[in-house]
Amino acid sequence: DIKKVLAYSTVSQLGFMVSAVGMGAVVAGVFHLMTHAFFKALLFMSAGSVIHGVEHGHHHVHAKAHAKAPNAHGDAGGHGDASGHGDAHSTTAAEEFDPQDMRNMGGLNDKMRTTTAVYIIGSLALAGIFPLAGFWSKDEILLEASHKNPVAFVLLLIAAAFTAFYMARQVLMVFFGKPKHEAAAHAVESSRVMTSPLVVLAFFSIVIGFINAAPFGITFFSAWIEGEPHGEFDFGIAALSTVIALGAIGLAYLIYNPARQTAGVDDPLRKTGFVFTVLNNKYWIDELYDRVVVRPFTGLSNFCAQVIDWKFWHDWFHESVIYKSFMALTAFLANPIDKLVIDGAVNGLGRLVGWMSGTLRVLQTGYVRNYALMILAGVTLVVAWFAFMVLRG
Repeated sequence: DIKKVLAYSTVSQLGFMVSAVGMGAVVAGVFHLMTHAFFKALLFMSAGSVIHGVEHGHHHVHAKAHAKAPNAHGDAGGHGDASGHGDAHSTTAAEEFDPQDMRNMGGLNDKMRTTTAVYIIGSLALAGIFPLAGFWSKDEILLEASHKNPVAFVLLLIAAAFTAFYMARQVLMVFFGKPKHEAAAHAVESSRVMTSPLVVLAFFSIVIGFINAAPFGITFFSAWIEGEPHGEFDFGIAALSTVIALGAIGLAYLIYNPARQTAGVDDPLRKTGFVFTVLNNKYWIDELYDRVVVRPFTGLSNFCAQVIDWKFWHDWFHESVIYKSFMALTAFLANPIDKLVIDGAVNGLGRLVGWMSGTLRVLQTGYVRNYALMILAGVTLVVAWFAFMVLRG
């Protein structure tokens, strides 16, 4: 995968930056961060141009195959099933094609000149070849490591060698040799809308390193970012890193010689046996991460979900605490409050009405003389009240 190579390369370069910061070389770390931004952006966008060109070639081949299909169908005569089988096979092949697979490329230098040129510039900058940007920033980090941490210095040199090797491998597999797929054979250069930004990034990948080129007395970053003072430019370190990078590029050329690249051939590094297995499995970091982090975390999550959340919180707490407490509260409210207060008030009002009706009932005798006497008494009281008010006024 052309982009996965660049993605892992980014992880490697981040290791350079972090190691620089760890050694107190803030200037070198930030300097490499800036130069890396230019040439890695160039490489990723150039990879997009490559994928675009290969996809165009694949569509061309696919369209050409479909254009031939009616003739093939006519030649087949009554053998419609055979023609249909051919279409299904073409569709399956189209679905299986991966435009990002470097094993489907090769020979793109003849089809995509601009993309090839800028990709090589980005690769050389990433490998740290003089005078491109990566050379200056990476050399700063190697210089600091040589003075402060010999172990880190050796590891960084090994990483630099691998960087040059895998980028040379990628360039040789993608742009040189014979096309290993019809899609690569019919690839076309991307439009200027895509290639113009690549040229701009390629320009900066060449010149941006000179803003902190110590041999020329340019130390813009050292004045801009105050860090621990570092040693003077060391031509020996620079020569060593360059020789290692060039040696790795030469080794990649010997292993991935374009003249020997053909479709369907296994990666030559498979011959290294266990070494290839270790590297191809990424030191089994994913498996280790799965066993040490993913599985324990998943087990803890399942335990929390099943035991704590479901059995404890839902089953026990909800049923035993919330539900039973609610039922006890409602039982308390139903017996003393509901029966004594609510029912007592209603029943008391009924008893009051009954008592009042029983008391006033004695006035209802059914005799006319009693009613006439009550009327007379009432009239007398009213007249007396008015007489009292008049005399008072």
